Amino acid sequence: MAGCPQHPAEEGATHHDARLEFSAAMSYGDYLHLDEVLNAQHPLSPAHDEMLFIVQHQTSELWMKLMLHELRAAMGHLAADALPPAFKGLARVSRILEQMVHAWDVLATMTPPEYSAIRPYLADSSGFQSWQYRCIEFSLGNKNAALLRPHAHRPDLLAHVDAAWRAPSLYDEALRLLARRGLPVPATHTERDWTQPYAESAEVEAAWLTVYRAPQTHWDLYQLGEELTDLEDSFRLWRFRHVTTVERVIGFKRGTGGTSGVAYLRKMLDTVLFPEIWRLRTDL
Repeated sequence: MAGCPQHPAEEGATHHDARLEFSAAMSYGDYLHLDEVLNAQHPLSPAHDEMLFIVQHQTSELWMKLMLHELRAAMGHLAADALPPAFKGLARVSRILEQMVHAWDVLATMTPPEYSAIRPYLADSSGFQSWQYRCIEFSLGNKNAALLRPHAHRPDLLAHVDAAWRAPSLYDEALRLLARRGLPVPATHTERDWTQPYAESAEVEAAWLTVYRAPQTHWDLYQLGEELTDLEDSFRLWRFRHVTTVERVIGFKRGTGGTSGVAYLRKMLDTVLFPEIWRLRTDL
């Protein structure tokens, strides 16, 4: 693939075609700003394993940046009745989540004594304070005004989180699309206070059931329902691997950010983002 580093075995056969001098041209490292990226790890402890902890979380933040990029685009496409590019973006978000699920496998190689050696250096910092993650949660409909507060000290970041809190979620845009297609989604779910948590609706489930009982008639809406199902399925797996990794590494200690740790994360496992799409399966 163009742009990828060559495998050593290929160098002898192809290096005579490659550009080897970059004093006046943009290189691979220049394009990716690798100096900044690779010099952004600053361990505070003398522990060897802190580098793993930092890289794990920085990598997750990069994936979350891409997730937000794709989610925002997908919501815009749904609002514009452009379903094929919305499907492409949602499928990409699901694949990103798969990468993030497997990233926990790497962090799980950190043992409790290894984590204990770096924990005092973390002070009150915690993934709970990730503004990108909070934007993702809000964009997926899990709204909670209290979770704006950890970002109040950074007005620039608070503006992003606040915008996600006030905007329609991905599911809100999906329901507005169903309503525009003539399906009986109640006005309480198409024009409401978007800052409030989503409330399940029998009428919304009935609208989705119309789609799922006649998929050939409503094929693109049927595909939308399955794309949302894939996304939430992947998100649930990410949450599950999160809680099991935390329990494996720190047990039931409180989180560095003040949460109850595993107990808090287990509670989050019960959050359902697109409830009617899951419930309708029982009624089909």
